[in-house]
Amino acid sequence: MVYLLVTTFLVSFILTCFLRRYALTRNIVDIPNIRSSHLIPTPRGGGLAFIIAFLIGIPFLAYLGFVVSPVNGALVSAGLFVAGLGFFDDHGHIAAHLRLLGHFGASIFVLYWLGGMPSISLGGWVVSSGFWLNTLMVIYLVWLLNLYNFMDGIDGIAGVEALSVCLGGAGIYWLHADYALIGLPLALAAAVGGFLWWNFPSARIFMGDVGSGFLGLILGILSIQAAAVNPQFFWSWLILLGVFIVDTTVTLLWRLYRGCKLFEAHRSHAYQHAVHYFGSHFGVTLRVLMINILWLLPVAILVAMNYLSGLCGLVTAYLPLVILAVRFKAGRES
Repeated sequence: MVYLLVTTFLVSFILTCFLRRYALTRNIVDIPNIRSSHLIPTPRGGGLAFIIAFLIGIPFLAYLGFVVSPVNGALVSAGLFVAGLGFFDDHGHIAAHLRLLGHFGASIFVLYWLGGMPSISLGGWVVSSGFWLNTLMVIYLVWLLNLYNFMDGIDGIAGVEALSVCLGGAGIYWLHADYALIGLPLALAAAVGGFLWWNFPSARIFMGDVGSGFLGLILGILSIQAAAVNPQFFWSWLILLGVFIVDTTVTLLWRLYRGCKLFEAHRSHAYQHAVHYFGSHFGVTLRVLMINILWLLPVAILVAMNYLSGLCGLVTAYLPLVILAVRFKAGRES
């Protein structure tokens, strides 16, 4: 397993280097504008490196017993489809409604391939598996996929989020002695780590839509896979993803309240205001990492070990994040 993780990291690292040269040669760069958080033109599309590295590792993980067939199919098929949409959007433009239609199709396929969302406990009652819960999970996957794209706006933040969430999830599985689940999040963390070397502030390449959409979908798949083993694990994943979920949700709700167009480009996320406040991408990305490690991970562990109910843990974890999002004016222009 260790050799596989090291190889995954190195493949991602080397491919990112080549993709950076390719993007510069083909002029595939993000040009700063009034809505941007970066100041210099930067190549994009580097997310393809960790996608390839991660997907190459899946057959080896399956051989080692860390991936079962339904999860394998969902990861590879839906993951490649969403990555393909992002790739073509990075190289040109795909209309927002067509991208969204593709995201819903991929999410429906994931739920079908995984056999649906298992029953989960919500407070004092159980939400049974079935049409309505699966419909909610399709919306959840689409939202997670898109919010990851929205939050990929400053150097290193999307990579650090994926790395810390995956390592946190793997740590929870280890504490709970569910070792068979550890392989996928560790492999994804290794793949993202190889890319993050080039993306950490100051970024030399961005992951682009090809990478951010893929990460959002895969993290959603991992959370649903975890729920099939232990319903508490699903809540733990939601808690670990709290920074991205809360910032984007508060921003969206506030912009809806103000009557803004949903697909209009903007720079009103809490993390974007935080960059202006702290004066650097590095400072904000580092603070996201600290929140994930020092606050969200302990709460997620308490939920996974049944010291807190899922809903109680989610509210406990999210409330300070909502306060922070409001404090940093999420959804409001500077």
